[in-house]
Amino acid sequence: MSKLISGFSKLTKEEKINWLAENYFNNQEETIKIIKKYWHSNAKLQQLHDDFIENTITNFYLPYGIAPNFVINNKEYVIPMVIEESSVVASASKVAKFWSTRGGFKTKVISTTKTGQIHFIYKGNFSDLEDYFNSKKDDFKTATSSITKNMEKRGGGILNIELVDKTLSLENYYQINVTFDTKDSMGANFINSCLEAIANSFRKDDIDIIMSILSNYIPQCLVRAEVSCKIEDLGGEDPYKFAKKFEQAVKIAEIEPYRAVTHNKGIMNGIDAVVLATGNDFRAIEAGVHAYASKNGKYTSLSHCEVVDDNFKFWIELPLAVGTVGGLTKLHPMAKLSLELLQQPSAKELMEIMATAGLAQNFGALSALTTKGIQYGHMKMHLNNILNQLNATDEEKEVISKYFENKTVTHSAVLNKFNELRK
Repeated sequence: MSKLISGFSKLTKEEKINWLAENYFNNQEETIKIIKKYWHSNAKLQQLHDDFIENTITNFYLPYGIAPNFVINNKEYVIPMVIEESSVVASASKVAKFWSTRGGFKTKVISTTKTGQIHFIYKGNFSDLEDYFNSKKDDFKTATSSITKNMEKRGGGILNIELVDKTLSLENYYQINVTFDTKDSMGANFINSCLEAIANSFRKDDIDIIMSILSNYIPQCLVRAEVSCKIEDLGGEDPYKFAKKFEQAVKIAEIEPYRAVTHNKGIMNGIDAVVLATGNDFRAIEAGVHAYASKNGKYTSLSHCEVVDDNFKFWIELPLAVGTVGGLTKLHPMAKLSLELLQQPSAKELMEIMATAGLAQNFGALSALTTKGIQYGHMKMHLNNILNQLNATDEEKEVISKYFENKTVTHSAVLNKFNELRK
């Protein structure tokens, strides 16, 4: 019997939940109880969350953690991180404290240009198209003036509009490329509105507009974060050996895509956690970052390391399109709280904070990989998750945690110890 349904969006939230429970779950009563358990007790706050997307039935919670002791451009920060993966926040906090006594993180926004495109098909003579495009430039400005007025007051707006011939790649295919500065806004709605207004002004019988849309590939919206110190200041038993091994680990990620993907995923553990905490779009950022990692035709590391003479330098350069106004940044209560915690940063400052979180996470991961191994710290943090899955009591947790203080944590080893205690 088919479970397809018409008019689902028109059902009340209660009706949606009841329909799901009846058609897709064995224990209907328990299912409904779990779904409703995650509703906010404050009805007004729940309604706010219900309105973020369509067909909302409940909330899905992720841990909201704090990484203190970050020093960025000589300014102290506590960074909020939303993530479910064990050891990410702990690693970021440890690295932040380590570098806080070694000059901290140095950051710089290189550029903030974003791009949108109007994609169209034209079968006529290119010179005629070019003449028509040039004749319409003043019309483009008029068509977008009501949209760009407020942005221009803040120092942003449209930077450039150009015609691009792409017919060598696809027959009769052209673009209008538009570049923007959206200041403290991520700018997606602003950019798309401008593009559609320009497209409507440009449209005529022999021009077939396919679509008008911003690009999440933003190689001209770049930020850099860096740490550096004398090799001897890295500490440890043999700082010179550590520095060279660390440098080699980064160089491997620069030339080996299999390693680079995991290497960059670790960087994004730090960045995405801050992106989520501040109500920004992690999907757009992920897409843009990974495209940037492939910009030279081969996927490579986003971070780089240099050990020269007695000096250690580790840095990252990547594109980040973020906002501190608009979207969820001022609507979601926790996003607002995160921005307040970060001392109400501008979009540029938030780019620098996110890049720092990514570099810190990468430094922590590579330090672990080239010394004790990644699983040593990660599985220590994961131990509590395993014990919760086993429904261990507080007493059992205490005994098992103490047992693994100086032992390697694996799921099977924890299970064996747990079964031993239960016997």
